[in-house]
Amino acid sequence: MTNDDVSPAAAEIVASSWQTVLDYGPDRVDPAVPRAAYSHPALRELFPAVSHGVLYLSRCIQYPWTRDIGTAFPQAAGGYRVRRQSDSTLLGVTETVEEAYRLIAAHLPEGCGPAIDGTANDL
Repeated sequence: MTNDDVSPAAAEIVASSWQTVLDYGPDRVDPAVPRAAYSHPALRELFPAVSHGVLYLSRCIQYPWTRDIGTAFPQAAGGYRVRRQSDSTLLGVTETVEEAYRLIAAHLPEGCGPAIDGTANDL
């Protein structure tokens, strides 16, 4: 599938999902996390989901989602550990959430985004 195959419906679902995630309170995710990710246009095109206080991004809007986008995991002592789940690569450790999402944006897979109306198997 290519970027030409991205449907307007997928873009609408991504935009709606971002609005939902950006509206979450601190009981779901630190509000600074989705705001930092959303500030990057390339990340804004990806499908967002929150689980256990962590924001995950996917190149598709259906399950199973992709696991090749870096994820910023908050550390108890402060800062973020940025890891790509697909190959367990540690992309780095940052002091701030903004640094974490700059790092994620800098390590996107080639040809990444916008999210497609499909699963990880369709990419």
